[in-house]
Amino acid sequence: MMDFSAARTTMVDCQVRPSDVTKYPIIDALLTVPREEFVPAAKRSVAYMGEHIALDRSRVILDARTFAKMLDAVNIQPDELVLDLGCGYGYSSAVMAKMAEAVVGVEPDEAMANEAAELLAANGADNAMVVHGELAKGAAKHGPYCVIVLQGAAETIPAAILDQLKVGGRIVAIRQTGGMGQCKIGLKRENGMDWRGAFSAAAPTLPGFEKEAEFTFG
Repeated sequence: MMDFSAARTTMVDCQVRPSDVTKYPIIDALLTVPREEFVPAAKRSVAYMGEHIALDRSRVILDARTFAKMLDAVNIQPDELVLDLGCGYGYSSAVMAKMAEAVVGVEPDEAMANEAAELLAANGADNAMVVHGELAKGAAKHGPYCVIVLQGAAETIPAAILDQLKVGGRIVAIRQTGGMGQCKIGLKRENGMDWRGAFSAAAPTLPGFEKEAEFTFG
């Protein structure tokens, strides 16, 4: 039987720390949350490999390096409310729940959303909830949010999502162009968004975040 605890430590030591992610809250959360419990049952044996884990044709659980660097760049604080778009089976929400005051995950697949809610409860993530709905619509009734995290790439960000971000809040997403992409951090100001590049990354584009959406990255 695979030693998942040892695999978790190896993931952090070989994939996360070498990528210059050293903040204690991130490392602690990645070492604590059992990633293998939040992946499809058939893929538990590869839960800690350094690759995305496919959920369906256009959805993945981001690899540990990419996800950790996104968390490092967006710098979630203990008093902040986070919107987690594309939470899948809830792994990303469980990790961020260790760092934030509360997390609202959004998942378009109803069965996956229901399972995510059960898994989060079973793992003691009492400050995380899952909403079943379209990713591009977010979860406005629970906002506004201090931080928004996209669990995948975006060619554009719908105005409906940016409207749910507080002034002074941050959004992190991978801007996909062709086969490669760049993770970008957006800071919301009174007069609009300021974007900066963080690191290179690639992931499938999330449904509803294709080019026909309303807002284009700056």
